[in-house]
Amino acid sequence: MTDRADVPSRVLEALREICATLPESHEEAAWVGTRWRVRRRTFVHVYTVRPGQDTVFGRASELDEPAVVMTFRAQPEEFEALVNGGEPFFRAAWGHDVVGMMVEPDVDWAEVKELLTESYRKFAPAKLARLLL
Repeated sequence: MTDRADVPSRVLEALREICATLPESHEEAAWVGTRWRVRRRTFVHVYTVRPGQDTVFGRASELDEPAVVMTFRAQPEEFEALVNGGEPFFRAAWGHDVVGMMVEPDVDWAEVKELLTESYRKFAPAKLARLLL
């Protein structure tokens, strides 16, 4: 793992609390940072990017300081609304439905919970998704 794995504990704890409510979701170390999965599919990934790093995000942004980035999946209409709305959201450089989000200190965790629940629903088996109703 690289130093991009050092996501602030307050962010990890908030995400753990959200993801603990999603049936059969589990946390694991990703190639960088941390991700949560349902079965074998990742529905949220969080990591830290530093200025000047040779990464897709690092090259596409002009960071002055480290930034915590979270990626998740969205339905087409939600995807367009989020990425076209601008900061803190952006279009991730991979996947047609992957939204990136800068996790800022004043993040609305209630909104994040809604977004991650929908991302989970995209990948969860129908039996598990129905448990969220």
